[in-house]
Amino acid sequence: MDWRSLLTDEQTLSNFAFFIVLVLGYLLGRIGIGSFKLGPVPGVLLAALVFGHYGLTMSNAAQEFGFALFIFSVGYQAGPRFVDVVKRDGMRFFSLALVIAATGFVLAVVLTRFFELEFGAAAGVLGGAMTTTPVLAAAESAVRNGSVPLPDGVTMLDATTNITTSYAVTYLFGVIGLILLIRLWPRIVGIDLVAEAAKLEGSRPLHAGDAPSLSIRAYRIEIDDIDDETVLDAENAYLGRALLLRLRRDGELVDVDKDTRVKRGDEIVVMGDQRFFVESDKSTVQEIYDKELLDVRTEVVRIAVTNKDYIGKRYAEVRKVTRLGGMTTGVRRMGVDLPVDDHLVLKRGDVLTWVAPTEVIDRWAAAIGVVERGVDETDLLTFALGIAGGILLGKLTVDVLGISLGLGAAGGLLVAGLFIGYLRSLHPVFGRVPSASRWLLMELGMLMFMAGVGLKAGAGVVETIVGSGPQLLLSGVVITIVPFLAGWYFGTKVLRMNPAFLLGAIAGAMTSTASLKVVTEAAKSESPALGYTGAYAFANIILTVAGSVILYFSL
Repeated sequence: MDWRSLLTDEQTLSNFAFFIVLVLGYLLGRIGIGSFKLGPVPGVLLAALVFGHYGLTMSNAAQEFGFALFIFSVGYQAGPRFVDVVKRDGMRFFSLALVIAATGFVLAVVLTRFFELEFGAAAGVLGGAMTTTPVLAAAESAVRNGSVPLPDGVTMLDATTNITTSYAVTYLFGVIGLILLIRLWPRIVGIDLVAEAAKLEGSRPLHAGDAPSLSIRAYRIEIDDIDDETVLDAENAYLGRALLLRLRRDGELVDVDKDTRVKRGDEIVVMGDQRFFVESDKSTVQEIYDKELLDVRTEVVRIAVTNKDYIGKRYAEVRKVTRLGGMTTGVRRMGVDLPVDDHLVLKRGDVLTWVAPTEVIDRWAAAIGVVERGVDETDLLTFALGIAGGILLGKLTVDVLGISLGLGAAGGLLVAGLFIGYLRSLHPVFGRVPSASRWLLMELGMLMFMAGVGLKAGAGVVETIVGSGPQLLLSGVVITIVPFLAGWYFGTKVLRMNPAFLLGAIAGAMTSTASLKVVTEAAKSESPALGYTGAYAFANIILTVAGSVILYFSL
């Protein structure tokens, strides 16, 4: 192998540097204490800063590509939920996210002016202390694109270095500090999170993945009509945790619907809770083994909720009036696992993991939304068109009092992603991006962008930390703690939110998935995740806009 060619070929060295930064960043991200881990984002950023300090670089085109993938994917993921949140719960979640973001925004401007920090530090401190990568992306993009004028004597490299270094210095406490706050705060204010979660739910604690057993067994009915119940009544008696898959009467299979009644001599196949029909008296049924009867092929599919008749309704309401013919074993909303429970309110874009006989999947699942069975293909045409449209949208400006205002690259891509994501939820014939593909595009795009800014900022990172490190760290601590307190006060005194729900919403407003995990573990319930997804939908948008706007306040 000719090692000299690697060291002298600038393009090859650039590609090599990126993937090595990615590898080392993921290894650093696995370092942790207890259940806490640093994570790939700060890991890649730290590795990139070190490599950048020694002169390695990455092409602008690769960084821009990663930026576009990341911001557009953020909008695409939030699109289906965002419009629904605005219509139904908008003021609560929007106001909470706005109060927290505005508090952090004002503190970042005031503290960086007080400490006389360099231009760009305010954006980096806001993004790091609030653990929000889109702030960093929007600010760095605004500087590179020239949409924000630079102060005299400040170069583009100076500004991006200040943004990135400030973000890196404050991010670590942003993650750890918020986790500690959420872990300790219930004790400080004397709140029993487990009890509060139980109040929120109205019954037993909710846990994501708390799904019924999927065992399948066959029985012969030995008495007359059981309480004269229909199949729908009997299934509802077990809260949807059992499903009658098949019924054979007089040697012939019978189509099962919600009005079907079971009679003496019927042979049935049941999936799930095996107390179904047989709880009160074991003499009512006799378990049988019949290979032909038990030969039921089931499938696990994902269904995206798009039918307006189900959006906004509790799962119990849907189940009690409609025999869906399948069992829900998981629910995800904006990448977050939610509890499988009758209290869950279905929202546009929710993805249900659904188990049902193959022959009924298309018929019944279509009533809920779009079946994503065996889908591997991504609609790259729509994805690329959306990114192109977002770039053009970001270039549009309007003159107001002599000032040129526009969305900028980050805002344009975000709005385009929201638009495409929402249209996809209404018309699922286009714009398909399976969840695995969406995760890859978003994660890869974010890490490409982080690697690029880290490699470029690495040249001046030591000087920035030596000159302003303590001030940056102190500013980050304040901007992590005070917005949390402001959000707690506003949520409890003004919005009157349940404490468990509110802590989840605060974690969403500060875009901290790690903190959400702490809340759900402390509450012994997944119900706080419902608050997280509502606030998260607004927080990403508000903070992305703040990332570029804050630069104007730093001039």
